[in-house]
Amino acid sequence: MKVAMGQFMVAREWQANAETCIALMNQARQGGADLLVLPEGVLARDIADPDLVLKAAQPLDGPFVTQLLAASRGNGMTTMMSVHVPAPGGKAWNLLIALRNGEIIAGYRKLHLYDAFSMQESDNVTPGNEVPPLVEVAGMRVGLMTCYDVRFPELARRLALDGADVLVLPSAWVKGPLKEMHWEVLVTARALENTCYVVAVGECGPRNIGCSLTVDPLGVAIARAAEAPALVFACLDPARIAHARHHLPVLENRRFSPPRLNAE
Repeated sequence: MKVAMGQFMVAREWQANAETCIALMNQARQGGADLLVLPEGVLARDIADPDLVLKAAQPLDGPFVTQLLAASRGNGMTTMMSVHVPAPGGKAWNLLIALRNGEIIAGYRKLHLYDAFSMQESDNVTPGNEVPPLVEVAGMRVGLMTCYDVRFPELARRLALDGADVLVLPSAWVKGPLKEMHWEVLVTARALENTCYVVAVGECGPRNIGCSLTVDPLGVAIARAAEAPALVFACLDPARIAHARHHLPVLENRRFSPPRLNAE
């Protein structure tokens, strides 16, 4: 599978972000990507207005997603990103969506909200209560995670035991002391401990670190971006997963039962 990581700075206006997403979709498709992963919360962002994610939220049949669905028609590339959509109770869901050939083929409502480091995502967002689905892309099974989810190893392990070969992680990882180190350590750990690929894509700009990277099943970063907008490609090889799981059979050697979500 050939993946593309589309790292950019999310603007305040959804129209500008739709144009950026569509441009990255076109470039990734021209580059032969089977899967394009974009950051978290790509509909709208303003570091001076943390409530914008709620005020700018759109339903899935709104103009933002509608334009992206139109741009995805006529080809087999899958595009994944997270957007904020209205939820009951006056809040929004942080929804990871997978688009392919004009359709939304999967969705995942973020489980773990970023109520940490003096931030409170739950002020505007309602958490999901379902384990993410797996999505087949180019013969590989892809599990869905979003940003803060990476700090909870139970979710990645559950997805790996469900059959994931690849984990995708759209993110808006906030800058701060040692935060770049946290990001790289956590993404690498989730790949290595589950012997799967992790494709982690961060928003860049004045608030967030960027630093998108793809890590292979033995913990090797095979592609990465810095702090600026970028489109970076990586090739994921099922044989590398088989090699890792043969020599490092942690999924077989584990002594604990599969993690279960409290809502299950």
